[in-house]
Amino acid sequence: MISKKLGTIAAFAFAAMSFSAGTAVAQQALEYRDTINKGTVSIISGGISGTYIRIAGDLANVLDDGNDLRILAIMGKGSVQNIDDILYLRGIDIGIVQSDVFAFVKSQNKHPTIDQRIRYITKLYNEEFHLLASGGVARVEDLAGKRVNFGRQGSGTAMTASVVFDTLGIAVVPVFHDQRLAMEKIKSGEVAATVYVAGKPASVFESVRKDDGMHFLSMPLSPTLLETYLPSRLTPEDYPGMVPAGTEVRTLAVGAVMAVYNWPQDHSRQVKVSRFIEAFFGRFDEFQKPPRHKKWREVSLNATVPGWTRYGPAADWLTRNAAN
Repeated sequence: MISKKLGTIAAFAFAAMSFSAGTAVAQQALEYRDTINKGTVSIISGGISGTYIRIAGDLANVLDDGNDLRILAIMGKGSVQNIDDILYLRGIDIGIVQSDVFAFVKSQNKHPTIDQRIRYITKLYNEEFHLLASGGVARVEDLAGKRVNFGRQGSGTAMTASVVFDTLGIAVVPVFHDQRLAMEKIKSGEVAATVYVAGKPASVFESVRKDDGMHFLSMPLSPTLLETYLPSRLTPEDYPGMVPAGTEVRTLAVGAVMAVYNWPQDHSRQVKVSRFIEAFFGRFDEFQKPPRHKKWREVSLNATVPGWTRYGPAADWLTRNAAN
């Protein structure tokens, strides 16, 4: 009888020890989860062949510092979708978008309070309007009535392509494919051209050559277009296989912006993003050196974005460091 009682006591003691050990392990797991999340900043960017994901990758390569600051570079579907993701997708802290997306979203009345909810950290660089066409298309006007790829639906490319062709008064038939598929459809004659808005040189065009039967079209730089976009050019240095030496292709450019949700003061997400800004701005000179993407050399942290409001912690950093 005594031995049976001792056995029961031992069983209870073992169960208590096991429960205590399990509780400790669970507590450690919760603390580790909180540590990882506290230091992780998620950046929604663009497709695998675009410049956004390469910029986000540079941010991760330069700024990752263990659990204190970790950058998750996430592929996105384009500027319009990235705005949706910043506003509503759990875990997204920052997004890279085109500067014209703000006015576009407001014009669609999609997010009526976006003026209060979205801010920008910094303007990044200008992105070029690439219009790649089949050999039988000599001018933009020749695309009237033809199938033109606008990229993925909801993307910044689709948005800008729609605005540009509407402004020019050229009625094309939009189709929506990824860029590599679109180029195959140009070769087969199913599509006349494809539009891609990305910082030059865009890697998707690196393997294209003149003998592939495709070429970049020059854009008419009308005064109406230049009210929204900047003049730019594609050169042989950008695309040696596509632009002959001694020539250039006239085109348009739109700014890329690092956008963020307007978290209130002392919110945990605001604290996390502020830590990212301190690291990013404080080490900015490292992004303007090889092997980082050469588009970083166009970035000025002090550049403003018309129609946007700068995020408070970013503005505060620039004010504190104005004399440096």
